[in-house]
Amino acid sequence: MTTTQMERPRQNLAPLLVPLLAGGLVALALGVYGKIHTPTGYAVGVAGFSAALPMKAWLTTGAFALAFVQVGSALVMYGRLPVTAPPWIGTLHRWSGRLAFVLTIPVAFHCLYALGLQYDVPRVLIHSVVGCFFYGVFTAKMLALPKRGLPGWTLPVLGGLAFTALVVLWLTSSLWFFTTIGVRF
Repeated sequence: MTTTQMERPRQNLAPLLVPLLAGGLVALALGVYGKIHTPTGYAVGVAGFSAALPMKAWLTTGAFALAFVQVGSALVMYGRLPVTAPPWIGTLHRWSGRLAFVLTIPVAFHCLYALGLQYDVPRVLIHSVVGCFFYGVFTAKMLALPKRGLPGWTLPVLGGLAFTALVVLWLTSSLWFFTTIGVRF
């Protein structure tokens, strides 16, 4: 072993076990529910939108935009951008994340309740699986936040996975809707 390897402290991954297990269970439960639940085929509460698909497209677009706020504010908070972090950056990060999550709830509810897990079209299969993964990784991140002693890469990796999942969800739903159906409200 080199001196550098001997000096590096061993990372304790045990505190990460519960958040990752809970996140995996959330993703699995959503997938199982989506598969065994008989889809209703109709939307519930599209409040202000002409139909469910425009509602889903626009709410997902809002969450997608806020995901970029999340990444930017995280980069500023962790000193990865050459700017001084303003005192409100943590508040911006927390509230943009909360709002992004809230925007996804009616979308996920409609997807699971009205449509269920679908696997006959590749785009829809990817969307369904990544949607379950998003809520699983989000759960893991939220449960990991208050834990002390986690490796420094934990939150950036979980946040990056949540961001990536949200981008894939937007690409397989909202972008598809806007380019196939058109821009509607």
